[in-house]
Amino acid sequence: MKDVVYMEWVPAGKLIKALVGSFSLLILCIVLIIIAVGVAIQHPFLIVVLVSPLALVLFVFWNYRGIRVKVTNKNLLVYYGFFNRKHISIVDIMSCEPTKASFRRYGGIGIRYGTDGSWAYTTSLGDAVKITLRKGKPFVFSSNNPEKICSIINQMKNAP
Repeated sequence: MKDVVYMEWVPAGKLIKALVGSFSLLILCIVLIIIAVGVAIQHPFLIVVLVSPLALVLFVFWNYRGIRVKVTNKNLLVYYGFFNRKHISIVDIMSCEPTKASFRRYGGIGIRYGTDGSWAYTTSLGDAVKITLRKGKPFVFSSNNPEKICSIINQMKNAP
């Protein structure tokens, strides 16, 4: 851990939290009404059918609840859930610049392909970092402090 130069946690935005909370509350209310009316006694499978989407939504939200960013002496590491990890060597980065993740470019939040050909990991629309690589597509990720990340990466790239 001694080679970690910068570390950041970027949580999911308020809109996503509100949507997940609203959906979860709606499903929970429906389940409670079905139990209260007594339909669940006659059809217990109905509870499973209703609780399954709730469990899936809560698991997906838990998995994609934020982005973890690490800058080490040699790499930029971006983790978004269990399966989405980006490891980029500092020497493979051509440029790093603060940008905005917009709905117009990415069509929402999450793991997105942009209209400009870039890949993005976004937790909210707004502040982000754009990494241009020597080979491959540009990569954009949400950040609370894009200027600082780019400053660190640009200093490391230009160091002898």
